[in-house]
Amino acid sequence: MYTVEEFDDFKQKVLKYVIYKKRTEKEIRAKFKDIDSYMLEDMIEFLKEQKYIDDKDYIIRSVNEFMALKDLSMKEMKYKLLQKGIDNNLIEDFFNENYESLFCYEVKSARKIYNKKINTMEENEVKGFLYKKGYAVESITQMLEEK
Repeated sequence: MYTVEEFDDFKQKVLKYVIYKKRTEKEIRAKFKDIDSYMLEDMIEFLKEQKYIDDKDYIIRSVNEFMALKDLSMKEMKYKLLQKGIDNNLIEDFFNENYESLFCYEVKSARKIYNKKINTMEENEVKGFLYKKGYAVESITQMLEEK
């Protein structure tokens, strides 16, 4: 077991880590894997209760950040979230609930990439490039209809 002082010291380290940047449970486990497992479990429970770890909130923040800063397909976004250790069911639920807005974003993102690449590539090459990046056929088709 561990003492209250040990837990408080550990809590301070973890809070610094979590407050600096939103983290997932998996990231915390990886960072502090050498810590006593009971203390780590108690800390993760504490962080969840205090809403320092909230995977649903993490998905919302991350997707909003992706949409604001990058041109990604929905598939790429899902993959990035999975890499952070987010449960696939949570990710799928979010994407299903927000499909319309995410589809519109994906079409817009595909259009940006298309406009950049069309000067140096044939249309079929650009379509193939988008498909390889994970853009849905429906998004590519919609983008081409709207161009």
